[in-house]
Amino acid sequence: MKALDLGNKKVFSTVLKLTIPAMVAQFINVLYSIVDRMYVGNIKGIGEVALAGVGVVAPVATLISSFAFLIGLGGAPLFSMSLGEQKEENAKKILANAFIALVGLALLVTALTLSLSRPLLMTFGASEKTYPYARTYLLIYAACCIFSIIGTGLNQFIIAQGYSAIGMATTVIGAIANIALDPLFIFVFKLDVAGAAIATVISQFLSFLFVMIFLRLKNTKIRLSLGGYSAKIIFKTVKLGISPFLILASDSVIIIISNTLLQRYGGADGDLWITVSTIVQAFMSLITYPMLGISTGSQPVISYNYGAKNFALIKKAEKVILGMCLIFTTLMFSLSFVISGPFASLFSKDETIISESIWGIRIFMIGIIPLSFQYAFVDGLTALGQPQYAICLSLGRKLVVYLGCTIFLPMFLGVRAIFYAEPIADICASIASTLVFLIAYPKIRRKREAAQDTLL
Repeated sequence: MKALDLGNKKVFSTVLKLTIPAMVAQFINVLYSIVDRMYVGNIKGIGEVALAGVGVVAPVATLISSFAFLIGLGGAPLFSMSLGEQKEENAKKILANAFIALVGLALLVTALTLSLSRPLLMTFGASEKTYPYARTYLLIYAACCIFSIIGTGLNQFIIAQGYSAIGMATTVIGAIANIALDPLFIFVFKLDVAGAAIATVISQFLSFLFVMIFLRLKNTKIRLSLGGYSAKIIFKTVKLGISPFLILASDSVIIIISNTLLQRYGGADGDLWITVSTIVQAFMSLITYPMLGISTGSQPVISYNYGAKNFALIKKAEKVILGMCLIFTTLMFSLSFVISGPFASLFSKDETIISESIWGIRIFMIGIIPLSFQYAFVDGLTALGQPQYAICLSLGRKLVVYLGCTIFLPMFLGVRAIFYAEPIADICASIASTLVFLIAYPKIRRKREAAQDTLL
């Protein structure tokens, strides 16, 4: 229950206390997503087809949940900046407006997804064989996504107050529940894919409930209250949240388009290639999500000190964040050569799927270490309240380089070329992000040092 002092001069210690729980939370978040797919892939008689169906739904589900970050990661930096300025009433208003925005977004997303489920799935890579499984999972998930969107979005404001361990607990509760409920609903109750979806939404509801209770406790520094709604605050929140939203949403869009192209260029083996891509993306998420935990989990310390104009601490924090990203990606790059085979075998016993998945994982790892610079600097710019830079860098990586390579490479080199889009985009984006940050940061600092008015 003790909140961290975000203005503490022991930056290394503060960043570690923020990022380690965030990394653990993201890792566990990925783990229970992987467990979902692992159980589905091992359903007797239908495992591989069902896994391909869930693979089609996975980016759609990620796209749905990314709306939580539009508000959560947009409002949390503003929230921390207000705390840095010692303006707690502004922080309360930001939290209240974030809550109402999350509720509205969740209802809108639910309505759109349920009404467009078939065209969405058939356009995004489902085949006649995989569609029934994809539809079953998506309808259950979308009907209850309000819990995921609100719980995930508001959890960012718990972390932004310095309650890093509580933020981690939110994810851990959902993960443990999902891992425990999956085999019960899938195998004991024999609900197959529907069981996996039901286990997921129950776990998300438990996380949501924990967040709501914590934000209403008397001992919580900034409690959730209703009222004080402002279109200006919501607009600023959305403006700042566009970058992390686009990063996550564009990831989903790319996977959706990739699945469509894998189906087209894979021919008779289209479902096989989607299964392979599902496994490769699952492995990639073991790296990118914990790294997102480092880069976004540390944002409160940057935003707080930006509000307080403590630029020496910001510089130290950014160095620690980049160093942690580089150490983590180097470790995972090395481990990928050892664990890719056993990892792939968790999802399927088919030797072809396993061998192609190992190949795909190794291709994805080519640019994983340079990707550290992209995560550290783009999320650092967002924490500094500079969405214009972060948006351009995010869109450049995903929607220009990655999407371009995904569409054009297989035209000339076949279905396997789709997998090379990831390392090409990662390396190009890392170079661009580093250059932009080094040029922009001195200007951002000078502007903030000269400013006299409140950030809100």
